[in-house]
Amino acid sequence: MAEAVRASRPSLREGEKQLDRAASVLDLGTDIPFREVLRIFARVVSTFRLFKARIATKLGFITVELVFRLMVAPWPGKVVVDHIILGAPIGDASGFPAYLAPAVLLLDGMGPVEMMLWVFLLGVFMVTVFGFTTSRGAGRSPSGAPTGASAGSSGGATALTPQGHGTLAQGHDIATQTENLANMGSGLMAGILGFLDFRVHLRLSQSMNHFLRTRVARKLRSLPMTTLDDLRIGDSVYRVLYDTTSANMLLHGIALGLYSGLLGVVITLSIMFTYFGAAPEVIVLGMLALPIVFLIELPFARMARRRGQASRASGSSTTSNIEEGMSNVLAVQSLGGNEREGERFRKASEESFRRFRWEWFLVLTYRQAFSLALLLSQVVFFIVMAGRVIDGTFTAGDYFVLTYYFFVLSATFGAWGFMYTEWQRDIAGMRRVFFLMDLPAEKARDGVELDRIKRGVEMKGVGLVYPDGRRALRNVDLEARVGEIVAFVGPTGAGKTSLAYLVPAFVQATEGTVSVDGVDLKDVSVESLREQVSYVFQETQLFSDSILENIRYGNPAATEAQVERAARIAGAHDFIAALPDGYRTNLGTVTSKLSVGQKQRIAIARGLLRDARILILDEPTSALDPETEAYLVDALHEAAKDRLVIIIAHRLSTIAHANRIYFLEEGEVRESGSHEELMAIPDGRYREYVSLQAGSQA
Repeated sequence: MAEAVRASRPSLREGEKQLDRAASVLDLGTDIPFREVLRIFARVVSTFRLFKARIATKLGFITVELVFRLMVAPWPGKVVVDHIILGAPIGDASGFPAYLAPAVLLLDGMGPVEMMLWVFLLGVFMVTVFGFTTSRGAGRSPSGAPTGASAGSSGGATALTPQGHGTLAQGHDIATQTENLANMGSGLMAGILGFLDFRVHLRLSQSMNHFLRTRVARKLRSLPMTTLDDLRIGDSVYRVLYDTTSANMLLHGIALGLYSGLLGVVITLSIMFTYFGAAPEVIVLGMLALPIVFLIELPFARMARRRGQASRASGSSTTSNIEEGMSNVLAVQSLGGNEREGERFRKASEESFRRFRWEWFLVLTYRQAFSLALLLSQVVFFIVMAGRVIDGTFTAGDYFVLTYYFFVLSATFGAWGFMYTEWQRDIAGMRRVFFLMDLPAEKARDGVELDRIKRGVEMKGVGLVYPDGRRALRNVDLEARVGEIVAFVGPTGAGKTSLAYLVPAFVQATEGTVSVDGVDLKDVSVESLREQVSYVFQETQLFSDSILENIRYGNPAATEAQVERAARIAGAHDFIAALPDGYRTNLGTVTSKLSVGQKQRIAIARGLLRDARILILDEPTSALDPETEAYLVDALHEAAKDRLVIIIAHRLSTIAHANRIYFLEEGEVRESGSHEELMAIPDGRYREYVSLQAGSQA
């Protein structure tokens, strides 16, 4: 049985190839070249300037924290060991830094119990204000985690995770960890200052993540329709919610970690050179952690990038699978596809977790290498320092203080050698974010501001080829005037919708010119154009809001009386009024109870209510009964008195009264004219089309 299960799973290499092919559609593969890594670093760092006030405040807390932690916190331990436990006289306090000598001299002549009481009171002050004791770490590494006594004593394990402990982050894949990262707040202090520090850090993390989320979401809304067609919704959601948190980790490491590491090293080296110059080998041992760890970790960097990218791509595939299954749930249930969809999701989810396991296997491998390198340096340190205490160079209290400072140096320098590899997984996330942000957007505000449309739309020699190479239109000549109803008619796939998409510039003509009031749309501000175009799509688009707000979505200033009038014209008022909450009914809870025709009428009412000079209706009567259809057609003739109405339809009853009909086949306009003019053409394509429709209805 186990062999059969193993045989049914793709090999790791085959799975990587499949994932690379899937990722290449949007991300150019799972590998990230070194130059691109540097560009991503630079872009993330450039984002920090937008939060310079909060970053400066956070750095201020770090400075206070490190100055007290490194310059004051270790020395009470020396008092306890040398002068309380061993009973050595304080004398002139020559064994202490000059800035602490006055305070230490106050203890001179006191008994052990009295000195211990003062040390205890100092400890209470430290815990109350700073929330730490000398047994805790002394700074942050460039990976953004604590370093120092506690970090070093565990082999550097505490410098490995954002939470500052040696266990995996909450959750078991990238997506389940991101809420923690989006709301990250941390600090080595607790107490009063720690509370303030945490609040500043939390606001900083949330602000940065909010900024990136809104930027990416805004970019998605600004993308051309042809680009949106190539994006999977689930993948886009994954990038907005889960990949953007990578910036918080890079902020935590680059801005906060490097600063605290540099400041901690400067303070530590100053103290050690000044007061422990007789042990230069201790300083050398601490600094050697940098090249040793860097050489050990460097080979893992490229693998970390690939694994991080692959894990995220696989996770986004799982999200997309959920979205597609829910969007098509009725089709799945009606076609008996529950079991098949369940198997699809099972495979996607299994692949996502498998990718995450491989990623963390690599992470734990290079983190263990990091810990072993630090442990090796600690063993050498203990041997060296034991000899210096035995030969009398240092006291037992000095040993305590030097151990503290050594752990600061070794953990910080070791983390600097480790940081490049550690940051690769976050680089993979930011690469996916920047990919979306770099997609070319519509030039919504560029171009001529279009005045209120007076004449209408004209097309000359228009052709359209989609980015994937499909030709939708060729050699289209068209004229549509304000005050007319113009119909696009033809068999399925003839190019009717593509032709209508040219009017609001959802797509751009690849050949010929499309002009409004004589102005080429290539020179027009898209935003000023779409303010005057109302498009009712064939697939009804309703929002999770009240019917009232759905209808006036395009005209928020409309009164309830105007909304009701538009609903009456669209034939929607009666069924809306029959609902328990009427126009206040929330569609987020009742949409599934509305028929397709009812949803379509709400969408039509929304289009009619908007004060637009061009109204485009894509199959507006496909789900309407004949009586409602006739009522709507009469209403459209009324609406066309001061606007251009374009209808895409198959029903003869909808198009027969249009002022001008354009009959399309294979992307070309075969015939144009009124219904009577086209029916008068012997062997005409439109006439044949109408005859076939009449025959099928009979």
